[in-house]
Amino acid sequence: MQPDRHAVIRQLLDEYLEMYAARDDQLTERFSDNFSGYAGSSDVLVKDRHAWMAITRQDFAQVTERIGIEMVDVCLQDLSADVVVTTAFFHIHLPMPEEVLSREVARLVLIFRLEGERWKIAHSGISVPYRQANDGEIYPLAKLQELNRALKEQVQQQTQQLNQSQNLYKLLTEDTVDVLWKADADLFMTYVSPSDQRLRGFAAEEVVGHHVFEMFTEDGVALVKKLMARQPTIEPDGTRKGFVTFEVQHRCKDGRLLWAEVLSRPEYDANGKLVGFHGITRETTKRREMEDQVRQLAFYDPLTKLPNRRLLTDRLNQAMAAGKRSGLCGAVLFLDLDNFKALNDTHGHSAGDLLLIEVAGRLCASVRGMDTVARMGGDEFVVMFRELEGDRAAAQWRAGAIAEKIRVCLSEPYLLALTDRNGDSLNIEHHCTASIGVVLFSGETVSQEEIFMQADAAMYQAKAVGRNCVRFHATHDR
Repeated sequence: MQPDRHAVIRQLLDEYLEMYAARDDQLTERFSDNFSGYAGSSDVLVKDRHAWMAITRQDFAQVTERIGIEMVDVCLQDLSADVVVTTAFFHIHLPMPEEVLSREVARLVLIFRLEGERWKIAHSGISVPYRQANDGEIYPLAKLQELNRALKEQVQQQTQQLNQSQNLYKLLTEDTVDVLWKADADLFMTYVSPSDQRLRGFAAEEVVGHHVFEMFTEDGVALVKKLMARQPTIEPDGTRKGFVTFEVQHRCKDGRLLWAEVLSRPEYDANGKLVGFHGITRETTKRREMEDQVRQLAFYDPLTKLPNRRLLTDRLNQAMAAGKRSGLCGAVLFLDLDNFKALNDTHGHSAGDLLLIEVAGRLCASVRGMDTVARMGGDEFVVMFRELEGDRAAAQWRAGAIAEKIRVCLSEPYLLALTDRNGDSLNIEHHCTASIGVVLFSGETVSQEEIFMQADAAMYQAKAVGRNCVRFHATHDR
């Protein structure tokens, strides 16, 4: 072969391999109009250049990047002045995992024919063996494609499962109103879900890395420390108890405080060492407000905000039990406003309500914090004193003195701000007195109903003798 022809044919071979490695459509432009050839995975002679290219693309459908070709040897042979046969031996390296790699030598046969002034490829034949590293068999490319199709389906399935898992994670962490969080063993935050920013106003980067105690009030910190000091509860099956639930106030970025319930669970490694905590925080401010409203309706008078009979009964039970242990006396005062009905008849119920509210305020200002002022209904009030003297006579004297103080306080004039029928402001001065009945209780066996009945009877005695006075029950009357 002439040196110049050798150089031209070798350059055409290199260009062919370059375009073959890239599956370049322009490769078919190098083919003769009378082209025929065999593609790698087919033993059928193909005479259509575009069909040959389609088969080649299908052979490497699983390979998206350029194929690596490692040349071993090249042989060129002249058949005539215008026909040259080239035989190339090389390794094909696929951009895939190491176990799928050409370990055998591929062979390419090209027949070049001079057509006019250009050399064209009249025939192409290629043999590509593949070996899988975990066994000694050599697989044809079609088998490799089948294996890769199965691998592709498996990857698609796992990708779909991963996407579903990610969507579920987003649903649980980003779209829920509850806050999911994690902390290390030293209670420094390592993760907090976006819900915390909606709840408290802090972005995640303002929370992660900070100590858990920074988000609680002092009372909350004390509660958490107390819970952590407890020994973990061991279940019958030997496992540690799951979530610990507690409710504390949380600090917000704008300075507000909100109540939230925290479900916390410790995390342990395989050796039983504490490595952290995770849990859920759920706001309970509205729930607590509703509970407070229910409690208010159940135990407090809606007009005066004083304890009602139910709460008074509970506190009297506690006072009687405490008195039995300590030996100290207590006292119950029943009082009824004199001539209350006249105010309602003259100025309406709104005036009567204002008077009751004012009376409640004066009563509360006249007693100690441990004592109880309650409204029984209408214009009747009860004052319960606990922990008076142990000596009955001394306790009676002290209860009488307090009752007299209350009587004098309630007899002072009341200035009530009203509104007339035309919507104009109207201030009236009202004079009101109270009749008060008193009964002592201590460690003796006596029921609440008896105490209430005795105090009520003493109050009616005060009414009977002219009102605006204090009377003890007959057994204690001075």
